[in-house]
Amino acid sequence: MLSKITEAYKQRDLEALDSLAKPTLRKINKKQNYRSVLMLSANKIKHLQKIPELSADAIMLNLEDGVAPQEKPFALVLSAIFLSRLRECKKKLIVRVNALDEGGYDEIAYLNQFMPDAIRVPKIKTAKEVKDILHLLNDNIELHLSIETAEAWHNLSTLAVNHRVKAFYLGALDLFADMGLSQGLIDVKNPTMHYLLAHFLLTSRSMGVKPVSFVFQEYKDEAKFKEWLELERSMGFDAKGCLSPNQVELVNKYFTNKEEEIKRAKVIVKLFEMHRDEGITGFSDEEYGFIDEPIYKGALKLLEEEQD
Repeated sequence: MLSKITEAYKQRDLEALDSLAKPTLRKINKKQNYRSVLMLSANKIKHLQKIPELSADAIMLNLEDGVAPQEKPFALVLSAIFLSRLRECKKKLIVRVNALDEGGYDEIAYLNQFMPDAIRVPKIKTAKEVKDILHLLNDNIELHLSIETAEAWHNLSTLAVNHRVKAFYLGALDLFADMGLSQGLIDVKNPTMHYLLAHFLLTSRSMGVKPVSFVFQEYKDEAKFKEWLELERSMGFDAKGCLSPNQVELVNKYFTNKEEEIKRAKVIVKLFEMHRDEGITGFSDEEYGFIDEPIYKGALKLLEEEQD
């Protein structure tokens, strides 16, 4: 009896939450130069509230791994609520739905109303599945795919069936498990991993798809994480999944494009000095976000360091 009462209350809570999620025409963030992709469990309100202040370039609102089955409906609705409130966001907002045969299709149909910048679909296998998703997905929303099954790896070069397929995410742990390979092979010095990363990178790039390297689970092992970043940067990667703010900081540092940073600094200096002449020392720019004196001084310092 108690369990039935509890379920009834949960259903009422879910319905109440759903009433707060208002279909929204968001301004889609189409930038492809993101480096750090931070995973956030979408059922954790305290995590979602921090989105505006996080330093990650992209936020992955996760409905899949790490979210208990009974929490998934709440995670879906909470994602919708936060999307409806962040109608414009400098960070790319991506929702990782569940596998297609585990509710993914329904979740995509629901999320269409709230216009995430992208939908990431896990455990993809074939080009036909990708085509089916694109028929369902709002034309303005990007499609990102997890490459974590043996079939997806075999079909990798066929999965970019449309220009809306913008990113592939390497799921090394699941991929090795599906292939019957020991996860102990996922080592920074292992030649199998070197081949895997190189093949994934080159195949993705050849199709105009952004390759995002795998999430390193041991998020407290900073030394090993740096080793992976050194390797990935040397190979040509410019984006990686992250589990913690510390990993985000490291990814942003290792994958910084110096030329782009210098160009950005020059524009910030020019904009600030132009506004300062008009008596304005704090303002928002559509491309570079909020600019004030500390931001200006940081840009000046970067330019001075380049001249030394």
